[in-house]
Amino acid sequence: MPQRMTLGQFKKAFAKIKDAGWIPSARRGPTGIGQTLEQMLGLRENNVAIPDLGAVELKAHRIGSASLITLFTFNRKVWQMKPLDAIREYGTPDRNGRLGLYYTLSRTPNSMGLFLYVEGDKVLVRHISGSIVAEWQLQTLAERFTQKLRGLIFVSAFSEMRGDNEWFQFARAQLLTNTSPEIIGNQIWVDNVSFDIRLSTRASNDEAKFLVVGENLRWLFRNWTDI
Repeated sequence: MPQRMTLGQFKKAFAKIKDAGWIPSARRGPTGIGQTLEQMLGLRENNVAIPDLGAVELKAHRIGSASLITLFTFNRKVWQMKPLDAIREYGTPDRNGRLGLYYTLSRTPNSMGLFLYVEGDKVLVRHISGSIVAEWQLQTLAERFTQKLRGLIFVSAFSEMRGDNEWFQFARAQLLTNTSPEIIGNQIWVDNVSFDIRLSTRASNDEAKFLVVGENLRWLFRNWTDI
């Protein structure tokens, strides 16, 4: 089984997968669609080699699904408040009674008054009082996103359950390339991108990342090409 294939090889293989119609999932659960696609392509790693781009990642999503895809992770240097101060000020207890920040933030203030805000060339986690909890440069986010996903082959499939088994009908593949700080800022502004934070006094459990619903991932790229 090869580690990767060329774009030409992918086009030929994907055309056969589309013609195959409904295909049973190779694995149960959220990762079933990616595992099924990789097995059908005969890939050991989920990337495709493209001239001028090198190896680009392959992502598959269910049409109509609200499942989330991670874009980039949190950088501790962006804190404008000390993390412990933010936890004491805006935290809520988890099921073990441990205080922490356990939120998925958008432009709409949550129950504690925290929200995402785009201001010029920056995106902020703000409180309705005006306090700023964290701050990123949009240019930095665009650079991080480009480092992670310089290019992306985005595969869409219909999904249906037949008894306890999921089946897929792969419908479309697009090559997505080229983003910018303006695009990322706009996608945060229109609420296509959210920020998920799980921060407690136990640093080993910390997790924070920017997310996008799979259906909206293509809007983070300037160029779309059907392949």
